[in-house]
Amino acid sequence: MERSEYKKIVNRYTKKDNILKNAAIAFIVGGLMGLLGNFLVDKYICLFELSKTLASGLMIITLVFLGCFLTALGFFDDMVGFAKCGLIIPITGFAHSMISAGLEYKKEGFVTGIGMNMFKLAGSVIIYGIVAAFFVGLIRLLVGAIWHLNIKMYM
Repeated sequence: MERSEYKKIVNRYTKKDNILKNAAIAFIVGGLMGLLGNFLVDKYICLFELSKTLASGLMIITLVFLGCFLTALGFFDDMVGFAKCGLIIPITGFAHSMISAGLEYKKEGFVTGIGMNMFKLAGSVIIYGIVAAFFVGLIRLLVGAIWHLNIKMYM
């Protein structure tokens, strides 16, 4: 069989994704995640009389717990199959990546299985996030210093 014939057969039977539909679903689900986050912050402020900063931290902990719990029960992958990036992009996706990698190696034990493999995917996200935050902070510091010097020069 020629390569071009093979490509035609593969293209005929390959499932085509509806990009517009997937983007709309991810947008709606991501918006609902944001709505859930705001709801949790408001409830934590009202119920526990916390500051917004503390309530926001508690909301993040709650969403990470939900992502971990749903991954451990096996529901999160099915939910992502429907919601696409609407569930993967928020903090729940980070929790899912850590727990799923850990669960994959749980037979090897707590330290060499779960502990060593939990940060396989999440480790690179953490490292690049820290490096990006450093450079953004450095740029902000330099721009702020230049801005401050320009204001003093004209006074």
